[in-house]
Amino acid sequence: MANHSLSIGTRVKHPLYGAGIILDNSMQSAYNITFKHHGEKSIPKDFEDLEIIELAPLPDERIGLGDLQKVITQVLRDWSGFSELVKLGDRWKGGTMILQPADPNQKPKEIPIETLFHKIVMIRDRIRVLEQNINKSPNLSSEEKVHIQQYITRTYGSLTTFNILFKDKDDAFKGDGK
Repeated sequence: MANHSLSIGTRVKHPLYGAGIILDNSMQSAYNITFKHHGEKSIPKDFEDLEIIELAPLPDERIGLGDLQKVITQVLRDWSGFSELVKLGDRWKGGTMILQPADPNQKPKEIPIETLFHKIVMIRDRIRVLEQNINKSPNLSSEEKVHIQQYITRTYGSLTTFNILFKDKDDAFKGDGK
């Protein structure tokens, strides 16, 4: 490759470490690159086998806050297992969920729907991370992975009640279809 001007945010592929993103290019002879399964490594700028996957544009002078936010957001999406921004359906914005006890002497509990929705999305994201960890676990057999995956699918199915809150149906929970 031998290109000495790759910018921060450029996605690269190393023959040993796999895909990575350039975090720092300020050193004269090396890039600091973060790799999904190998962490941060210092790779010489003249390393011939470093393949460019996606070139990030060179900044004019300094990186602006908006550019930095875009890079950080993209890194989090690509590397951390967190999902994209999930939107609440328009009709629920500003709404309140009211839990009314059967006993009329007790006060109801009111929760902003945005708070409930955020917690539901967090549950979904954590289940997805759990699912990924199970699938890549070297300590579980294929049979064990399938068995656990069935429980995860049923968990998604149990949460389909909350699908009315999602703006985009692609973000909603999907069970096993039974």
